Amino acid sequence: MTPHPDDAPRPVTADDALWESGPVYSASNRPLARLVARPVREFLRVEAAGSLLLLLAAAAALVWANSPWAESYDALWHTHLTLDVGPLHLDESLQHWVNDALMVIFFFVVGLEIKYELVNGDLRDPKTAALPIVAAIGGMLVPAGIYLAFNPPGSDGGGGWGIPMATDIAFAVGVLGVLGRRIPSAARLFLLTLAIVDDIGAIVVIAVFYTSDLSLGWLAIALGLLAVMAAARALRVWTIVVYVVLGLGVWFALLESGVHATLAGVAIGLLAPARPLLNEEVARRYATRALHDRHLDADELARLRFLLKESVSVVERLQATLHPVSAYVVLPVFALANAGVELGAIGEVFTEPVGLGIVLGLVLGKPVGIVLASWFAVRLGLGRLPEDTTWPMVLGLGAVGGIGFTVSIFIAGLSFPGADLLTDEAKIAILLASLIAAAVGVVLLLLATRGSRTGGRDGEPASTVGI
Repeated sequence: MTPHPDDAPRPVTADDALWESGPVYSASNRPLARLVARPVREFLRVEAAGSLLLLLAAAAALVWANSPWAESYDALWHTHLTLDVGPLHLDESLQHWVNDALMVIFFFVVGLEIKYELVNGDLRDPKTAALPIVAAIGGMLVPAGIYLAFNPPGSDGGGGWGIPMATDIAFAVGVLGVLGRRIPSAARLFLLTLAIVDDIGAIVVIAVFYTSDLSLGWLAIALGLLAVMAAARALRVWTIVVYVVLGLGVWFALLESGVHATLAGVAIGLLAPARPLLNEEVARRYATRALHDRHLDADELARLRFLLKESVSVVERLQATLHPVSAYVVLPVFALANAGVELGAIGEVFTEPVGLGIVLGLVLGKPVGIVLASWFAVRLGLGRLPEDTTWPMVLGLGAVGGIGFTVSIFIAGLSFPGADLLTDEAKIAILLASLIAAAVGVVLLLLATRGSRTGGRDGEPASTVGI
């Protein structure tokens, strides 16, 4: 019998000694492992991979909604799913399940990212955080002001002023990833911190201004459950099942209260511990002692697993676990469910007040607001430009900040209740504005960094939210 190529002898390597009875399939030399499994795994490790999947999902939704099968698109996402569990009764369309339930995971990851930055990251140091915080505020106020200039309060489109305030972290970081080492590490950090502050602003706007028919009773229940969750954490209750049950209760109570239910994810993320349970150095000594006899049994394995796991904070562990789910599942499904709008009226985006307000707010308002706020902050001594970063570079970063997409589309779905035409116009404007902002940002950054290719560093940390 002719031996299979995978069974042919090959040189023994150091890695071969690791496996007791051969490697797992994805680490083997079989064709599917070499040609499919490992390339896909490497692709998912690329910083811009989530952005690419998000873009492909949005493109698929647009093609589907403008194809001869457009009716099937509407029929799918307006299919109603009912959940009846005892007194719990929910009857929502599939699109609403995506926006109100699945997106909780995305906002939970956002909450984890904010908590990490507040405790361990740049938002912990007021001096470092001052400039991007001020820049983010300018980058929210100016776009909102431009939008309101075209759509004053009380007009048909007046409720959409929050749409051009948002920055999509996933796409913004993805654009910088395409430019590679041209962008200094400090400039990347500036944009990342700015986008996180932008997320906080968007969350506040959604909570305060896009809440309808507020039920104080249900809101009190949600706050009470969050208080129970905080008390359990203070008492060192470390069983995840308790928090999952309480979290589901918070989500349902917020859903019934009129406050957007996805904010449950942010609130719970902010409650997650950002410091490890165990002292890393002490845990390492215990682990070394457990391995001293060079033999592992089931009890020692459980102890080692606990020592290793609890030497890393809950926030970091949850980010590592849920970021791929958010980036590669939740956001693409959200884009597929929400980006499918008919493009027949695309020309009206540049003539109607809602479309104009969004496009000019994102493409013009974002960079202008970010640069002006940064300039004032530097002049007033509140902060200083990041290392190796110039003002033309800040302008380019501000333009990249005009990529609204995910959160902008989310807010658009809340802005015009009962006005589907305005919602569709807003979504088209967001897609166009985000593409224009990305292109303008790339051009400005290429011009600002012309001749420079040593700005970034290999292995620098990337955002874990995927907005």
